[in-house]
Amino acid sequence: MSTEPRLAEVAQPEPAQQAAPGTDQAVKETLEDYTLRFAPRSYRRWTPMVVATTALGGIAYMADFSIGAGIGLAHGTGNALLAIAVAAVVIFVTGFPLAYYGARYNIDLDLITRGSGFGYFGSVLTSVIFASFTFIFFALEGSIMAQGLKLGLGLPLWLGYLVSTLMVIPLVIYGMTALSKLQVWTTPIWLLLMVGPLVYLVATDPGTVDRFLAYAGTDGDGGINTASVLLGAGVCLSLIAQIGEQIDYLRFMPPKTEANKRSWWTAVVMAGPGWVVLGALKQAIGVFLAVYIIAEVGASAAPEPIQQFKGAFDAMMPSWLVVPLAVVLVVISQIKINVTNAYSGSLAWTNSFTRVTRRYPGRMVFVLVNLGFALALMEADMFSFLNSILGFYSNCAIAWVVTVATDIGINKYVLKLSPHAPEFRRGMLYAVNPVGVVAFVAASGLSIAMYFHALGDALQPYSPVAAAVIAFVLTPLMAVVTKGRYYLRRTDDGIAEPPLDADGNPSAVAYECHVCRQQFERPDVAACRTHDAVVCSLCLSTDKVGDHVLPAAV
Repeated sequence: MSTEPRLAEVAQPEPAQQAAPGTDQAVKETLEDYTLRFAPRSYRRWTPMVVATTALGGIAYMADFSIGAGIGLAHGTGNALLAIAVAAVVIFVTGFPLAYYGARYNIDLDLITRGSGFGYFGSVLTSVIFASFTFIFFALEGSIMAQGLKLGLGLPLWLGYLVSTLMVIPLVIYGMTALSKLQVWTTPIWLLLMVGPLVYLVATDPGTVDRFLAYAGTDGDGGINTASVLLGAGVCLSLIAQIGEQIDYLRFMPPKTEANKRSWWTAVVMAGPGWVVLGALKQAIGVFLAVYIIAEVGASAAPEPIQQFKGAFDAMMPSWLVVPLAVVLVVISQIKINVTNAYSGSLAWTNSFTRVTRRYPGRMVFVLVNLGFALALMEADMFSFLNSILGFYSNCAIAWVVTVATDIGINKYVLKLSPHAPEFRRGMLYAVNPVGVVAFVAASGLSIAMYFHALGDALQPYSPVAAAVIAFVLTPLMAVVTKGRYYLRRTDDGIAEPPLDADGNPSAVAYECHVCRQQFERPDVAACRTHDAVVCSLCLSTDKVGDHVLPAAV
């Protein structure tokens, strides 16, 4: 007879054990937005379209306009548009399986990564990559807002950086509840202010389109050049990690049923990989406005979104209204994206810190840490070397996202070497899975070497391609070599109730964690090693001595 722990459908907890350090604080903070855990059905009250609108509100950032302008000014319109299109296709294809898993199983990208080739501690690497993404782009958006505040209110840039950092803190404290309201109510205003000037310029001066299409750039002759396209695509692909922020919202999708499957799929595709459609359009608009500004003002102001929209508004409305509207657009955009950057960054840092130290210091600590990093980058004037930062960063982001997407698409569904349902709980996973870790390290390492010309000048533009190809090839190869043995440390979590219901959705059956005495749904708990009771995933993470962690299967 098996001696493995086995519980009835709903366990009767023993008297409460002493909670792991930090557990009480963790319970108070994570029950608002389920920072480190599965998002339960009882909390997911929003319709698919509300979740999608909230998720898409987070991509209102102005950085796309700067990115598109920078590529267009350097390489010309033709190369810029091709680069934007290439990057958009890669981002859509790799983002689809990640968005589906996040929405279907109600977990964030870090939890997906753990069970998709990286292991319990292996995914700390990618959490740091994602956290870096959030503060890099927070700094970029904060810089753009500071430019707007300088133009509209005369604030010096250093003070604008500080204002743009501090103003998001109150909005980030309350998680999904506050963010959903903010994004839904501000999106119509943002769309009107962004699209209106473009439509007006095209309608009243068709010559702007001809100048836009004919622009040759400073580094080319107007012809299509493969190296230029790939260099531009590499900058755009730095945004590939944006899917992580989309999933931070998509994890709150309601269960997929026959009744809602059409709206469910529409929301997942639109707010998951579909974010890149709007992102690519914004980048193309950035090229258009930059070319327009060059003709009207001069090249020095063209990469700055505040100057782009100031020039566009100036053509269509009284001068007294131009600067206020441009500033309003920039401020709304910055708030919409930077509450998401601060929120998602705090989740990533907290996930990593809690796993490594087995302590939960509170998510707000890492909101402040993330904002501190961002403020330092702003004060260092990162805006002036934007494309260099993004070109370097994209290699790491591409390697990570392609590795996880390939594990889901190939290793789970084709080779069937990776477990179909995601796993994220401590004790169920190996500490490190060489499948994802090796693929990620090799892909990012080699592509970064290429980016810094270590393999020759001719190969330098191909670094993002190398990151994607190496990750795509090595991920299934490592799964075959290891025969999939390092995905699961054990397959039985000691609970009789299936983790998924009859429709394939995570089960809503509730259990009480005998450590923190809170109710959690079936996917978020496992049997305790030393008691006839269950333990939630966060209490497992903060268990310093391993009393509650199930042993490896024999």
